[in-house]
Amino acid sequence: MDRRSLLKIGAGAAVTVAGSVLLSPSAAAAATSDLPPVPGMLGDRRANELWYQLDEISLYNPTQETADAIGAFFGYIGGEQASYTKWFEFVQEPGYPQNYAEYLKPVEQPLRTLSKLQLDNFDRYYCNDHAGLIGAFAAFGQGVLFDPRRADDEAEVHAMDGDPTHGYHRWHGILRGNMVLGIDRARWARLNPVLGFAWALQSAAKPDHRSPNPGPAPAQVREFARYWLPRDTATLDVDFQTWPYPPEIG
Repeated sequence: MDRRSLLKIGAGAAVTVAGSVLLSPSAAAAATSDLPPVPGMLGDRRANELWYQLDEISLYNPTQETADAIGAFFGYIGGEQASYTKWFEFVQEPGYPQNYAEYLKPVEQPLRTLSKLQLDNFDRYYCNDHAGLIGAFAAFGQGVLFDPRRADDEAEVHAMDGDPTHGYHRWHGILRGNMVLGIDRARWARLNPVLGFAWALQSAAKPDHRSPNPGPAPAQVREFARYWLPRDTATLDVDFQTWPYPPEIG
């Protein structure tokens, strides 16, 4: 994914947001007619389902293959938080990204398993619809997806855990691991700025994880889209060295 392709995504960001994040109720209903209604659910139906199912297959009810891959990866790097701290360690060395690729080579197969798990789930709900997937990430970052099916887990709002959250940083570390190992490199390069976009939105919105949230103003969503979606991999590597919030939020 070269700079020109990423800039094309950025140039159409306002249209993407208007069409995918700020759907009217009637349009949203038409777009999700194949999914059964969930009483009490708020926000885009398809986006809710994407994040609900991702939790199901990776956290609550993983297959043995998935559980083994998760255990092998985190066991090797030293825990969940290390998916960011290890990347942070290597990105500051002159041998990056080759040094990071060499470090992760022993867990390439678990990363391939987890990459396929995530991308298959994205394709299940947004196959050939990158604009729609951007919208699902944006809704996730804003905290506007309220799903009563997660009441028993005290996590009705689909958003990254924590305030401030470190989850986007951890995901970036894993995502970059995929890229340096050549695991679905083009697809993760395309999703990397979308991850930054969601991080910025959640940093601004600071959503409640158990109650419905209004989300940022549409103008702010579009502003973040114009800023984040054209960013290339090298720039995002710099951005994600900032914590807990993006530089423009402070």
